[in-house]
Amino acid sequence: MAGGKRGEVSAAGSESLDTERPSPFRVSRRGRGQRADRGAVPAATVARLPLYLRALSALADEGIGTVSSEILAGAAGVTSAKVRKDLSQLGTYGTRGVGYDVACLSDEISRELGLTQHRSVVLIGVGNLGHALAGYGGFSARGFRIAALLDADPQRAGEAVGGVVIQPVDELEAVVRETGASIGVIATPAGAAQTVCDRLVACGIRSILNFAPAVLSVPDGVEVRKVDLAVELQILSFHEARRSRDGQRSPGPDERTVVAPRAGGAALGVEASHRSPAVVA
Repeated sequence: MAGGKRGEVSAAGSESLDTERPSPFRVSRRGRGQRADRGAVPAATVARLPLYLRALSALADEGIGTVSSEILAGAAGVTSAKVRKDLSQLGTYGTRGVGYDVACLSDEISRELGLTQHRSVVLIGVGNLGHALAGYGGFSARGFRIAALLDADPQRAGEAVGGVVIQPVDELEAVVRETGASIGVIATPAGAAQTVCDRLVACGIRSILNFAPAVLSVPDGVEVRKVDLAVELQILSFHEARRSRDGQRSPGPDERTVVAPRAGGAALGVEASHRSPAVVA
């Protein structure tokens, strides 16, 4: 492929919630009563915005109109100071002693995440994992429509999953053009992932979610997020082994833990734990 290539960002990698690097994601910073110049929001802040939005949605469902930074901090597994800093990037400061308006903050975060418009997604690889992804209702709830399913197995062609008919992967270019998809999801075996990725990029896809156990190379300007469930399990296994060596006991029933999805893993519950004295929905 032409142009310089770079690697993808992994949900399990070092470039996750703890990395305050600049992101291409840009929003308007608004001071109190004034609008400032547009600036880059750190990638770590962008990764936490969906966590805040999920907590706000739960609060709205319960009829709660305002929320404190402490509650949002518990939902995201960060400090309240970090929440206030994150939201200030959006020009949202809340009201001292009152907190944030749930509906207004939800609208603001949704707008900055680009969730005010529906986005079409094309999914390649309808094996066990791809089949589960195709039937996951959380995508449509957030404005993401599975517009097409493609698979290399000719026997799968014509099969419907979640109301979408599987098409041959040979038709990828035509499908992307017809659906206007802007996001590609790769759930193929490792050996096919790079070829599929190259074809998606050639079609104009600039956002790719990779579930294949392979590191993809893409040109500058293409965002790749990697979710590797096996890697996440191995990391958990490491911590289990270390606790066993150190003779640490398992948490008791009264020790409550808040878990917050790591960057790139929110949809399937790839999580990093944060100890808290109270559980926040």
